[in-house]
Amino acid sequence: MADNRCVVYKGPLQTAVEDIGYPKLEVPEDVASTMGMRTQKAPHGVILKIVSTNICGSDQHMVRGRTTAPVGQTLGHEITGEVVEAGEDVQFIKEGDICSVPFNIACGRCRNCKERQTGICLNVNPARAGSAYGYVDMGGWTGGQADYVMVPFADFNLLPFPDRDQALEKILDLTMLSDIFPTGYHGCYKAGVTTGSTVYVAGAGPVGLAAAHSAQLLGASVVIVGDMIPERLEQARSFGCETVDLTQGSPGDMIEQILGTPEVDSAVDAVGFEARGHGADAEEQPATVLNDIMSITRAGGELGIPGLYVTGDPGAPDPDAEEGTLKVRLGLGWAKSHSFHTGQCPVMMYNRGLMMSILHDKAQIAKAVNATVLPLDQAPDGYQQFDSGVAKKFVLDPHGMIS
Repeated sequence: MADNRCVVYKGPLQTAVEDIGYPKLEVPEDVASTMGMRTQKAPHGVILKIVSTNICGSDQHMVRGRTTAPVGQTLGHEITGEVVEAGEDVQFIKEGDICSVPFNIACGRCRNCKERQTGICLNVNPARAGSAYGYVDMGGWTGGQADYVMVPFADFNLLPFPDRDQALEKILDLTMLSDIFPTGYHGCYKAGVTTGSTVYVAGAGPVGLAAAHSAQLLGASVVIVGDMIPERLEQARSFGCETVDLTQGSPGDMIEQILGTPEVDSAVDAVGFEARGHGADAEEQPATVLNDIMSITRAGGELGIPGLYVTGDPGAPDPDAEEGTLKVRLGLGWAKSHSFHTGQCPVMMYNRGLMMSILHDKAQIAKAVNATVLPLDQAPDGYQQFDSGVAKKFVLDPHGMIS
C-alpha cells in the first residue's frame, strides 16, 4: 500500500510532513456514531490521488496557534485530485476522473444540502453545522495537504473536469475552485456587486485578491483593495485594482481621493478576526474591518463577510475576543440599513460556473493571486513565507503533476 504524506500542525508556527497512512473508505468514528449513521464504512466515497492542494489563510490561523487546533491536526481543505478508488455505491464518478473538491463536506441528504446551503450540512460534524477537511472543530475529517485523501458522498461533492488534458493545462486556475475563488466570489455576490458597482475589499491576501478579481467579473466599475503590506497592494494593482495603504490611516479619506466620495456601493471583509487597526504601528483590533466596512459603505449597501471569525481564539487581545465577542458598531450598520452576509461559502453554488469561466478564458484567477508551486515536502517553508505576508498563493504539488 502506498505511503501517504500529510502536512501536520506541530504547535504554534510549526508544521511537518508526516506519513499518516493510506486512507480508508470510512467516515470518522465520532461522525458515524454521533450523527446516527448505520456504519462507519463509506461505500459512497472515493480515494483521490492529490493533483494539487493549496495553503489557505484559514490554515494559517491554526498554524499561528490562534485556534483550539490540537497538535497533530492534519491540514488542508483546498483539494484537487484524481480518483484512484471508488466505493461500490459511487455511481457517476469514475476512476481516472480529475475533480475539484469543495472544502465544505456535505452529505447531500439533509435539509440544508437540499436547499444548496452545503456550507452548513447537518450530518457531517457533531460539533456544529458545517464541516471541512483538515480543520479544527470540523468533524475530524483528514486533511488534504497530502498524497491521498478520502472524499465522502462523492457523487454529490465532487466536480469532475470535462477534459483531463485541458484540466492539467489549466490546473493552477482550477485548483482555486475548491475554496478561495468561490469564497471571494461569494463575498462579492452577497455584497450585491453588479455592473457599475464601486467596491471596497478589505485585505489583499489570496481571498481578498480572489474577491477583487470576482468583483471585476461581476462588472464592478472600480475595485479598491485595502491592506498594509506593499507587496500585496502591488499584486492587487497588477490586475487593475485601486489600492489604499492602511498604514497611512483609515480608508475613508483615501477612498474619497479615488472616487470623489468616501463611500462605496459594496464592501467585502477578506481579513477576519486577526484584523489590525490603522496606522504604521497598529495593534490587533479584531472588529476593525467590520467597523470599517460599515463606515465606508453607503446607506442601503450590502456587506459580504467571507473573512473567518471564530468562537475560540487563545491568542485574542482581550477575554471577550477569546470567545468571538467583538466590539462591533452594530448601531451604525442598523442606522445605514446595511445587510450583513457571513459564514462559510457554499462552494457548490458557484464552482461549476467559475470552472466554465476558467476553461473558456474569462477568469485568470491564478494570475490574480500569484499562484506559486511547491513540492509537498516544502510545505513548512510555504507556511513560513505565507506568514511573512508575501503576495503569493502557495500550491502544493505532491506527485509532480503540475507542469
